[in-house]
Amino acid sequence: MTDVLFYVLAASTAHDQSLFLCRLTEKVLSQGKTAYIHTNDAEQARLLDELLWTWRPHAFVPHALIDSSNKPDNCPVLIGWQNNTHERGPVAQPEVMINLSDRLPAFFSRFERLVEIVIQEDRVLESTRQHYRFLKDRGYPVTHQDMRLRA
Repeated sequence: MTDVLFYVLAASTAHDQSLFLCRLTEKVLSQGKTAYIHTNDAEQARLLDELLWTWRPHAFVPHALIDSSNKPDNCPVLIGWQNNTHERGPVAQPEVMINLSDRLPAFFSRFERLVEIVIQEDRVLESTRQHYRFLKDRGYPVTHQDMRLRA
């Protein structure tokens, strides 16, 4: 069964959420794991693609966008979005899914771990609360890290 972890940030901007995602993705890679980042749309995915290359001068997070012309199968970090990944998810099977989408895709349970990054913004709070209830109601082991206590 997929383990679920919610990181609750004090921040309220999408940029802060994205910077946290960069650090988290780097941590996932340092643990020898692979990741799939699921976003709302192609624009958000492309912004994350750019940020992962530039967020820190000496950081290296090898990653690739999944789109119709590019279907990487050996990259440790893949970025996809609603409507570009069919209902079963990416062909390659990373171990960790980081969901930044307002919707929880049906294929989340194929991953060892699902991570949600919660920021203090109404739309994100509403969608992640729905995800939390959905997952708890179905018996998934859900934990959370309240990063607001570390600020």
